[in-house]
Amino acid sequence: MLYRYIGPESVRVRASTEPRGTPIRSLADLTDFARREPTFSSEGATFVVLEDDTLRLAPRRSEHVACASGAPVRAAGELALSLVRGRWTVTYCSNQSTGYCPDPACFGALATALDALGVARPLAWTSSFVLRRCELCAQIQVIKDEVYECAVCGAALERG
Repeated sequence: MLYRYIGPESVRVRASTEPRGTPIRSLADLTDFARREPTFSSEGATFVVLEDDTLRLAPRRSEHVACASGAPVRAAGELALSLVRGRWTVTYCSNQSTGYCPDPACFGALATALDALGVARPLAWTSSFVLRRCELCAQIQVIKDEVYECAVCGAALERG
């Protein structure tokens, strides 16, 4: 499944001037990214997986839409990795992206990208979220306790 950007237009416009994410096609690319980004070891990164299964990373406080250059994505969220006994290993991963609102099921796309690189990973998100955008007021909602209702305007939200 592909997720299109559904966040605020003002964020998309602002993000269009930010650098796109760095394609990570090899462990050398990942190591280079980690060396270049001073906050990577302490904060992790923003990530997207593009339609062609390419993993892109950007500094943690980057917008997902900038990381993806505005393109649809297979997955988006936050990712932290560290070297464990000489092997890159995921220490945290989530689907938290309020711009793309990917479902937790998108983990498979991240898993495929990480497996292709040889990165050790968990079997599922370490934290996952169900996010929805209200069609009436455009607010992004985190779904809690299976309540698919906008906390701002009370409108019913799409269940999936």
